[in-house]
This record gives sequence, C-alpha cells and structure tokens, in this order.
Amino acid sequence: MKVQIIGIGLIGGSFALDIKSAFPEAEIYGSDADEKNLKKAKELGIIDHFSKMDDVQHADVVLVAVPVDVANKVITEVLDLVGENTLVFDAGSTKSGLCKEIANHQNRRNFLAAHPIAGTEFSGPEAAISNLYRNKTNIICEVEKTAFKLQERALNIFQKLGMRIRYMDPVSHDRHIAYVSHLSHISSFMLGKTVLEKERNERDIFDLAGSGFASTVRLAKSSPAMWSPIFRENKENVLETLTEYINNLTHFKDLLENDDFQEVYNEMQRTNHIKSILNGIN
Repeated sequence: MKVQIIGIGLIGGSFALDIKSAFPEAEIYGSDADEKNLKKAKELGIIDHFSKMDDVQHADVVLVAVPVDVANKVITEVLDLVGENTLVFDAGSTKSGLCKEIANHQNRRNFLAAHPIAGTEFSGPEAAISNLYRNKTNIICEVEKTAFKLQERALNIFQKLGMRIRYMDPVSHDRHIAYVSHLSHISSFMLGKTVLEKERNERDIFDLAGSGFASTVRLAKSSPAMWSPIFRENKENVLETLTEYINNLTHFKDLLENDDFQEVYNEMQRTNHIKSILNGIN
C-alpha cells in the first residue's frame, strides 16, 4: 500500500507512524511546505520517501494534513490528479467550507472528509507520536458522497488504528467543534495572555503556577500558524460561542460583585455535571 502524506507535522506524522505499525507492507511518501520538516521526518523514520504533488496519482491513499486555510486548495489539486482507485482524506477541524468547495469536483467520490479528535499542544514532525489516535473519535462528514470501496478502505485503516467513528454533517460538525475545541483554545490563549500581562516577572509565573494553571493554559502552547486559520474558517460559530462564554464570565463577575456566593456555589455545583460526561474520555 502506497500512502502519500501531505503535511508531516503532529497529525500527519502520527498517522504515518501508526499506519506503518498497522500495515507493515505500507510505504510512506511525504511532502511538506517546510523542507526542514520533510528532512526531519525522513531522519526520524516517519516517512520512507520524499514525494511531489504529481505522485498522488500513483498512491493508494493520500492524507492531507495541512492548515485549514490552504487545505481547500491542496485537496482540490490532489483530486485533479488522482485516479478512481485512490482514497483521499483530510484531518482538518473545519468542514463546511471544504465540503462546499469540492462539492462539484469530478473526483468528489475519491474524498472522505474526516476529523480525528486527537492532538497535543506540540507541532512539527518531532511531535509525532505512536497511538495518538487509539480510542479517539474520528468524525466523518458526508460519507455518502465517497465511493463505497474507498469508504471501506478508509474504515479499515481507521479501525486498525483503533479509532471510534462518528458520522455528522459538516454544518453540525463546525458548530459543535467550536464549543468543545475552538473555544477551549481561545480561552487558554487569553488566560496565558492575561497572566503574561499582569505577572511581568517570569520567575513568579514559574514558581507560583500550580498544576491547575498549567493544565488550563496548556493549549496556549499550540501553533498560531495552525489555529489562526481555524478561527478564520469557523469565524461565525466561534463568535457565537465566544458571546455565550463572555456572557457567562460577566454573570460570574456580577455574582462576585454582589457578594452572592451562594449562587457562585450553585453555578459551580451545576457545572460539576461535566465530570459525568467526560468520565469516558481518555
């Protein structure tokens, strides 16, 4: 099986490692806009060969793992070149714009719109890790628009990598993911910004920050090059979630100003229900 991965960072690189493990016969070809990333991926054994865009016509599987602001263009270029037996899928966290962009492409049936809910705050090929996707949810959009034989190939790969599958339409995907992923990244970035502005002494931050702060601000270490385009692509949903979040923060501030600590307690107690929802997440 010839697998070509476009974008050898955390997501693409981790796919490469797991595909090599699950399918020992697989040959991994890689390309990346950053030549240093590409060379590093080869040094680390993440990919077996360098590749160019034209090589997708010889691939059995093509994974596009690039920032969402360039994904539409790259995926369109890939679909322009592939034959009828090549599976193309992506891993981006926005889907509506992409699915609209390629809706009428002559090779639309080669493409599977996917979003594995997995990752870390790190980036680049050095961040790639084995088993990143095991027991993680992979959201698939518009599965009915993908050729059945290519659906089967994709599901076989995802199953071997240990992923759970959920089907969703692109609009619902972008709305829900704005709440459970995009908002948490914004919150983390802004918490980090607030602390950096108020705590000018970096040693104070290092000495006084506890595990709660570290876990809450962890996502602020994520790549702006990846997340800024995500916020732009999903702007409408992100703005809606931000408005609700800001309203909740303002309400909490009002409770404190009014010394209504019973309601502060009640708010936190009601929110504790999130524990029962998240207990099943690894």
